[in-house]
Parts: sequence; C-alpha cells; structure tokens
Amino acid sequence: MFVLVDQNGHKVTRNYKQNIQYLKDELGVGKSFDVLATELRYAGRDMTLFMIDGLIDDRQVHLLMKFLAKLKPGDLDVDPLTKLMKTDLTYADISTDDNLDKAVFWVTCGAVVLIVDGISQAIIIDARQYPTRSPAEPDVERVIRGARDGFVETMVFNTALTRRRVRDPSLRMVYMSVGRRSKTDVCVAYIEDIANPDVVKRIKDSISKIDVDGLPMAEKTLEEFIGGRHFNPFPFVRYTERPDTAAVHLLEGHVLVFVDGSPVVLIMPSTFWNQLQHVEEYRQKPIVGSYLRLVRYFAVWASIFLLPLWYIFTTHPDMLPTPYNFITLNKTPEVPIVVQLISIEIGMDAVRMATIHTPSALATALGLVATLMIGQIAVSVGLYSPELILYMAVAAIGTFATPLYELSLANRLMRVMLILFSFFFGVPGYTIGSTLALIFMTRMRSFQIPYLWPFIPFNFREMADILFRVPIPLKSHRPPILLTKDPDK
Repeated sequence: MFVLVDQNGHKVTRNYKQNIQYLKDELGVGKSFDVLATELRYAGRDMTLFMIDGLIDDRQVHLLMKFLAKLKPGDLDVDPLTKLMKTDLTYADISTDDNLDKAVFWVTCGAVVLIVDGISQAIIIDARQYPTRSPAEPDVERVIRGARDGFVETMVFNTALTRRRVRDPSLRMVYMSVGRRSKTDVCVAYIEDIANPDVVKRIKDSISKIDVDGLPMAEKTLEEFIGGRHFNPFPFVRYTERPDTAAVHLLEGHVLVFVDGSPVVLIMPSTFWNQLQHVEEYRQKPIVGSYLRLVRYFAVWASIFLLPLWYIFTTHPDMLPTPYNFITLNKTPEVPIVVQLISIEIGMDAVRMATIHTPSALATALGLVATLMIGQIAVSVGLYSPELILYMAVAAIGTFATPLYELSLANRLMRVMLILFSFFFGVPGYTIGSTLALIFMTRMRSFQIPYLWPFIPFNFREMADILFRVPIPLKSHRPPILLTKDPDK
C-alpha cells in the first residue's frame, strides 16, 4: 500500500501520554468538533480511540468497545499486542504501525486508531463508512437497454462495481495517495496479465510525482497533472461513469484510474476514435450498431465542418452548381454572416451554461425563452438569417451526439477556428485551417500512442473496426497499438 507519509516521522513510544498528546495536537482534538478522542480503561490499561465522526461506522465502533469490555485484569500483562490482534479484536482489516504520522493519516482517512498504554504500536482498524449515494445510471451515458448502475463518489464502491464484472485474479487495484493536505485516495487498476507494463509504470510514476496540496476537482485535477499540454483542448484520456464501459477497456488492456470523491473514472491511453464510441452500439445487433456509429460520425463531422463550409458557399456562391443555390442566403443579410456565426456560437454556449445552472423545474421554461422569445424574434428582426439557424441547429445536434462531453467542447473550438480562418483568408483559409487541425492532431500522443490511430498511422483492419461495429465473436484480438502481453481475447 502506497502512502505519502514520511517513514522517518514521529515513532510510537511506550510513553502513553506523549503518544496521546501528539495525536491530539496533530488532529486538532478540541478544535474540530468532528475529531473524537475517546479515552477508555480496560484490563487495567489506559486506551484511547481516535476517529472522525461521520467517516466511521458507529456499529463497528460499538462492537469494538464490546470486545474491549470483555477484557479482564491481567489479560494484557503478557504480550498485550499479540493478545489484542489475534484474540480480542476480531476484525478482517486490522494492522499496526509504529509511525504516529501514519496513524494521523489513517484517522483522517476514516479509520479508527487505538493507542494502548505500554504498547509501542498504533493499532489501525478499518471501520470506515463514507457517505455515499446509490449507484444510479449516469445521465451522460444512458442506454436503451443495459445496466443501470453507475459509479459513485466513493472509490471503494467503484472498485467493487468493477471487480463484479472482471473477476480475473490478475486484476490489480494499486492504492496511492495524492496531495500533501488532502491525501486523496487514488487507485490504479489494470489486468496484470494483459496491460502493457511500461504504460502502467508510466502512469504510476506520473501520479507519484504529483506534488500539490490537494485534488479539489478530483479526476480533472489529476488528469491535468498527468496529461500536461494545458492549452490543448482535446482530452488525452477517456472519461466514463459506467462500470461496464470500464470493464471493457480493462479487458482490452487499458489502465483505469479511480479518484475518491468522483464518480468519473479515467481510461488511459485513449485515442480520438476511442472517444467517439458509445456503449449503446454494443447493446444492439452489429448491423444496427454499425448504423448508429456511422450516423454518429456523420453528426460529429457536421458539427465541426458544416458551418465553416456553409460560410464559404455563402460568401462564394459561384462555387455551387445552379441546382444547389438553395444552400446560400435568399437575401442579403443585414448583419455580416461572420458576426452572426460568432454571436450565435457565444449565445449557444451561454444557453448551455444557463441550463447547467438552472434548476430542473425551470429548465423547460429556459428552453422556451431561448427558442421562442430570443431565436424567433432574432430572425424576425433580421439579426439572424433563417438559413443560419438551420445549419447551426444541425451543428448543435452533432455536438450533442458526441459521446464525450470534453471532446464535443474541443470540436466546438475547432469549428470556431475554421470559421475565423474562412473569414480572414477565404477558401484557402478553410483549407489551411483544416490541414493545420489535422497536422495538430496527428502530432498528438496519449501515453506514446498516436491520437488518430488507426487512421494515422493507417491500419486497414483496425480502421474497419473503428468504422463498423464488428460482432463480438469475430473480434478476437486486442488493439495492437496497446502492445498488450496477451494480444488475443
């Protein structure tokens, strides 16, 4: 178990009062109402239980006291530590440590620490019970048919939901702690017989090198430390709140990272195409799943390239054959097209943020205000062209059809960039902008894996697997780019 605590810190001594005083000072007993130091006396010895109210299971603490109350004078005269550990404290998860700083750490994690007079070890009892909610289906990864459970904010529950689906004895759940002050629980999960050990080591090393007070935004803060490239809008990891999605990636050879306090699990490494797949495709027949996947790809490409291309055709109508003139504007706009495009992009983001901050009971009213009172009137007064509203709606649908929310935001920024390139440089600008975007994404790496693989570098077999939902019985190999120990499923 990996714990970021100084191994050369204050040691537990036989001086009971000194040990108790140190723990009280470090934990702030008497200063914080929820930090409890319960002083007891059993079998003629002074004892103190240290715990944090709200993080411990009261029933287990009461059971612990019942065990201690059964002790008789003289029971702890000979080898008291062994007597307590092997006879009187019958807990599945119990350990000792001679480091007072580690004892402080475990109390803040929710464990119960028992200090006994005359014993130079702190007894650590795992009686944690974190506040949690039921594992409901995630809002952003819903399926028509399938499992309805999702990850929650308690890391132990999330690892259990994953193990329920992957009962492989080589599944490793490596515990780590990040943050000098927050000491946030982090778990790196992988199947040892499958995952690339170099990738696993790189992820572990990246997490162990994080030196920060805490992880206030949980997995997002962790991802920024691991991934770097802070000015690149594209996500280098895949996020999921579904245990079945996490299990599928484990079996493919990916590495998962759980962060306590977040229902989101990081999947690494990840490519652009990997983030466009959705579990719903695998809940339908292969032919239906392939159709849904192709529709999704079309919608995503439309969300990126449709509006800039429409702007090019509108400003250069001579490029269109006569039968397709309906694509352009029917009348000269009163407001420049580029101003309409940029303003409506900003307006869409403003509505999206307003929806997030609006209570559910008022969300419908907000939609009516945005659609009728603003959109319709804006078209009536000539602020926006009706054709622009149509193509913007198509682009918005493509944005919402993108499975990964972070990727949809990155695609939106790319769309705005192409619009600006088209405005400043015309047709060459659209071509140059698209080429630069492709080169930019080609140079990207997710843990040394090309971001656009298998398109660049091209792999026909894997690209066919990306474009079409291959039947599971025919999908007998793992992605070769992951360099897994066991390439066959």
